[in-house]
Amino acid sequence: MTDVMLQTVDLSYLAAAVLFMLGLKKLSSPATARAGNGLSMLGMTIAVAATLFKQEILSFNLIIIGVVIGGVIGAVAAKRVQMTAMPEMIAILNGCGGGASAMVAVSEYHRLSPRFETFLLITLLLSVIVGTVTFTGSVIAFSKLRGIISGRPIVYTAQRASNWLLGIVVICLTIGVCLSPANISVFYGLTFLSLLLGVLLVIPIGGADMPVVISLLNSLSGVAVSMTGFVLSNNALIIVGSLVGAAGLILTRLMCEAMNRSLTNVLFGAFGAVGKGVDVAGAAAVAGTIKSYTVEDAATMLENAGTVIITPGYGMAVAQAQHAVRELASLLENKGVKVRYAIHPVAGRMPGHMNVLLAEANVPYDKLFAMEDINADFAHTDVALVVGANDVVNPAARNVPSSPIYGMPILNVDQAKTVIVLKRSMRPGFAGIENELFLKDNTMMVFGDAKETLQKIIAYIKG
Repeated sequence: MTDVMLQTVDLSYLAAAVLFMLGLKKLSSPATARAGNGLSMLGMTIAVAATLFKQEILSFNLIIIGVVIGGVIGAVAAKRVQMTAMPEMIAILNGCGGGASAMVAVSEYHRLSPRFETFLLITLLLSVIVGTVTFTGSVIAFSKLRGIISGRPIVYTAQRASNWLLGIVVICLTIGVCLSPANISVFYGLTFLSLLLGVLLVIPIGGADMPVVISLLNSLSGVAVSMTGFVLSNNALIIVGSLVGAAGLILTRLMCEAMNRSLTNVLFGAFGAVGKGVDVAGAAAVAGTIKSYTVEDAATMLENAGTVIITPGYGMAVAQAQHAVRELASLLENKGVKVRYAIHPVAGRMPGHMNVLLAEANVPYDKLFAMEDINADFAHTDVALVVGANDVVNPAARNVPSSPIYGMPILNVDQAKTVIVLKRSMRPGFAGIENELFLKDNTMMVFGDAKETLQKIIAYIKG
């Protein structure tokens, strides 16, 4: 290639990098997220086109076939996926990113073997290790979210010790490949054990910690892509991977802070492993008196309120009740009630899960408030409507030092004048503990499927 062509490719990569950074910035707000996606897509299109222009392509026919097949699969999957299943899709996409990086690294190993520069070999091995761990870890996360395997932590005797031992073996094999790059048996032994490590690292993590796991796996997929960029000497991959890796790591830290837990505790704490469901009567006998109310009671309280804050949780996603929530809010607003939404950062199964669901139901972005922006307003609110949320509204996080969630920032729904909780049963959340909110004097428990209950409340208010 001529110098002019190389400069054109480099400038294209620079333009793509700027678009990636602008897109990432816009993704920080629901109101600008769609524009951010558009900018990132444009940046990726430029980067791919520049890469195809720069590299020696053996067959554009194969590339076109791959683009068509992948594009069709992606478009169909994105079109058909339910918004409630978006966490599973994010998990599997993280896995695809890690798996693709590992496959490219394996291909480069065979192409370059045994003539490796030290730096190139190290980055290649890192791409294989991080990519395979991300792939299998994401598959397990997907399976847990999908219900294919239990969402509870899967633990066994000497689990931590065996994981540490496996990690040490992976390090030893990595050193072995560096000392003898042509030893294909050691290389594939390293690849297999890295795949196994991804499985064993994620199976002891419970569903309540999936937001952290997904953001961490997203970060790892970025690291794998960046390492592959060094292997291929591709600046676009290095930049994209670095941005994804850094953004995912920052988001992981924010998720841990939102739960007042360390990343180590999330990864190795088996949070929620012993939680068991109980029925209403059992909970009442142990902790106090459950006050169950009718749909008519809840509807009357809501339509006579001046201010209402709706607090959604994973139960809303399970019941697919986001459209009913939006319809109820519109109905109340037409009657002069001020309605807002309080969003806990770890509500649901991925960062922003509640925002995504409510956006699908066309809830205005300016009605959605982060926990730190609305918590002080609960004390001046007539009704707090809790739709399927549990641990993120449990006052035990403030009041019970022995509680596993003690210290976790929660939404202060218990401080509202009246709290209406829509819940299918008294089964605890993923933390495996009872919620003292359900026993407070100002709490009205309305049992049943959230979507059906909301529809009945809407029908009653309409008269």
